[in-house]
Amino acid sequence: MEKTMIKKILPIVCTLFFVACSPSEQKQVETEPQVEIKKDDPLINGRWYKQSQVDLGKGVFKESCAKCHGSNGQSVFGWKERLADGSFPPPPLDGSAHSWHHPLSLLVGTVKAGGIARGGKMPPFKDHLSEEEIISVVAYFQNFWRDEIYQAWIQRGGLN
Repeated sequence: MEKTMIKKILPIVCTLFFVACSPSEQKQVETEPQVEIKKDDPLINGRWYKQSQVDLGKGVFKESCAKCHGSNGQSVFGWKERLADGSFPPPPLDGSAHSWHHPLSLLVGTVKAGGIARGGKMPPFKDHLSEEEIISVVAYFQNFWRDEIYQAWIQRGGLN
């Protein structure tokens, strides 16, 4: 009886072993590097970012983003309307538009890859800005978000 039981269980155990030990077909998600923060640099109002990131992001935003998104991320009137070429104007980033609907990984990814694939004209910044600068730009414009917008973003899985 023991041999019969072993003959039945052994193939199952072997199959489980090979499945568990085989390489995963899932795409590996690129993790964002941690930005070095001073110990005396606390989180801002319990948000994910620090004041030093907002400070760095402010300068980067002014140089690279404000021309299109506005000095405070407010964009332009009529940003929802397609332009003559079919593209959209830059959306507001101040929490008044849809940027809070997207997780941090997508916001960072959009700055890196640009917005052309999504119907916009934003160029990719991956070759012009460092990881730290890109993450800090997101921290800067999220700092304009009202607390209720930020909390709604968290509830939607914004830190995923």
